[in-house]
Amino acid sequence: MNYAAQLVDLMVQVMLPLSLLVCAGALWPRFFPDTDVEQMRSSLNRLVMYLFYPCILFAVASSTPLSRELLSVPLLVGIGSLVSGAVLYVLLYKLPLWPRLTDPTRAALMVGGMFGNTFNIGAPVLVFFFGAEAIRYAVFNDMLMTMPLVWTLGVWICTRLGSHERGGARPSVLGIMLTMPPIWAFLLGFACQQTGLTYEPLVKATQFIGQATIPVILFVLGMTIPWRNLVPRGEILAVAGVKLLLTPFIIWLVAPLIYPRMAEAQYAAVVEGTTPVMMTALLLADRFKLDASAAALMIGWSTILFWLTLPLIMAFGWIGRN
Repeated sequence: MNYAAQLVDLMVQVMLPLSLLVCAGALWPRFFPDTDVEQMRSSLNRLVMYLFYPCILFAVASSTPLSRELLSVPLLVGIGSLVSGAVLYVLLYKLPLWPRLTDPTRAALMVGGMFGNTFNIGAPVLVFFFGAEAIRYAVFNDMLMTMPLVWTLGVWICTRLGSHERGGARPSVLGIMLTMPPIWAFLLGFACQQTGLTYEPLVKATQFIGQATIPVILFVLGMTIPWRNLVPRGEILAVAGVKLLLTPFIIWLVAPLIYPRMAEAQYAAVVEGTTPVMMTALLLADRFKLDASAAALMIGWSTILFWLTLPLIMAFGWIGRN
């Protein structure tokens, strides 16, 4: 399939439905002005965290054998995230590019620029390029790379580089992770798969329920982006550029060094690297008293620019349909 035909298919099959969901979330308060946006966002996020997302994680983990190829995805995306984080640290903390930025703003930008929305946006793109089974790459990347790094290194960045409050209790990273239903759902599914106790009707039921995860989160994303305040700022666009272009480029460069014969999993890692800033960046900013407005702007701009950078990356030949 040539580039033009593949790009048209991508626009119609992936970007159109994703864009419609984001637009629906953005327009909802306009059509229903009595909506309590914060309450609705909180309720929908809770529904995803406690029901939809755990179901899809259980379904995938309980039916997916562990393999070296599968593990290459979190490994490569993790390398890309860490190298991008080092670049962002230099840009935001060491170079005099934006001297007026406060440390809470710098930390919010650094954490957001390191980690992408690898499931909610990454999964549909992976399915487009590699088929329905490719969702496993997004699931294992989230559980084995994104979540552990976000709630360890990410929390360290927020509390050490962003917040300088003294005397306050530091959050227990292990305690935070142990309260997350997705972690337990993934571990339970993985245990079922490893012990041969997978029950197919349960897998199908949880997979059906979990299909709501991506539509609901994209709807919430539309409600989260500060559309009226999307003024381009140099530091926001620079971080978005690192996330959307440098991270996949790093993965594309490193992958052949570790895996001389590039296969589907390695190209899937590049796809995961292309994704825009994760919504958890805003949650972290709120939780650790960082610059939430900068985090929201970064999510908005990176999501908008993603529609342009993904076709560009396709044109470079870093990813492609098998």
